[in-house]
Amino acid sequence: MSDVSSTKTWPELAIGLYDLLTERNAEIAYKFENLEVTVPGSTAANAERATWKLNGAVRITTRSGEEK
Repeated sequence: MSDVSSTKTWPELAIGLYDLLTERNAEIAYKFENLEVTVPGSTAANAERATWKLNGAVRITTRSGEEK
C-alpha cells in the first residue's frame, strides 16, 4: 500500500483505502438511493453529457486465500 502522506488525488486515496481494507479481509458495501451522476462524453468544455441513475446496492467482499 502507498504511504498515506504521499496521496495527492482522489483515485490514490480510494486505492489506498481499498488496499488497506482488503488486507484486513473487510467487506466494502455501497448503497445508492436515487443517485444521479452526470458523465461527460469527452474532456471538451461543451461535451455532451449522459446521466447515470443508480438505485440499489453493490457489495464487494474480499477473502484471503486461507479460508477457514
